[in-house]
Amino acid sequence: MGDGLDSGQDAEVTDARREFAEELRSARELHDPRPLSQEALARLLRTSKSTISRVETCKGPIPPEFPAKFDEVFGTDGKFKRLHEEIVARSFPSLFRQRMALERSAVAIREWSPTIVPGLFQTADYARHLLAAGAPRASEQEITRDVNNRLHRQTLLAGDTPPDVCVVLCESVLRRRFCPPDVMRRQLKVLVEAGKRPTVRIQVLPLDAPGSLFIDWPVSLITSPNHAVSVCVETYKTANIINEDDHVLAALRTYDELTSEALSTRESARMIEEQMESLS
Repeated sequence: MGDGLDSGQDAEVTDARREFAEELRSARELHDPRPLSQEALARLLRTSKSTISRVETCKGPIPPEFPAKFDEVFGTDGKFKRLHEEIVARSFPSLFRQRMALERSAVAIREWSPTIVPGLFQTADYARHLLAAGAPRASEQEITRDVNNRLHRQTLLAGDTPPDVCVVLCESVLRRRFCPPDVMRRQLKVLVEAGKRPTVRIQVLPLDAPGSLFIDWPVSLITSPNHAVSVCVETYKTANIINEDDHVLAALRTYDELTSEALSTRESARMIEEQMESLS
């Protein structure tokens, strides 16, 4: 997802940013009982006037915590959060937008990864090394945008009603060293902490486990509020959403097999911690 924006996609993102900026200026000017200056709004958000100015002039990324704070200050019932989500959605290549929409409304997410830590749990440094390696010609601005978008996805885990998330990682994910040891150590610590959440379950599949239908690629099984399950499969430059009943049932059976072959959550946490110590 770090391939940069094409011209049409760039225009879509720009339009969404302008709409966000216009709504922010309007909310400031129409604030009751009196209009808010940029400086006054900055004080309420404990930030700088220049930061508010950059948001209103579409310069640089919108800090991910700002939309919810704007909604709180202006009493806009989630308007700025929705506008920001639209900006992020348009930043992703069209291939991945349906998956992002499914993820935002999911009640349950099952993840399998044979190679890397899933995006929902990546640290900024880990994501930066991964994205930079995958897009060596991307500018620093493009990499920063993609890292911010990936981190924004994680806000759904901190909401009032986060989805239940089950993750099965191949043991190779823990041992892969495409980033410096200190970056990987912090990433593994985040995994351990994530596994302590009541809505998150993390298991590790040992290297000597039997092969499966999913062995070659990462797969996500996303359950919607109406309990329909979509299977999302990503390969190079390709993202497929599979909804056919037979294929979904086969994917669910395969995931159950993975979880039964994987280490328990306690044993998995111990293995992750041991790998952290080996990187010290």
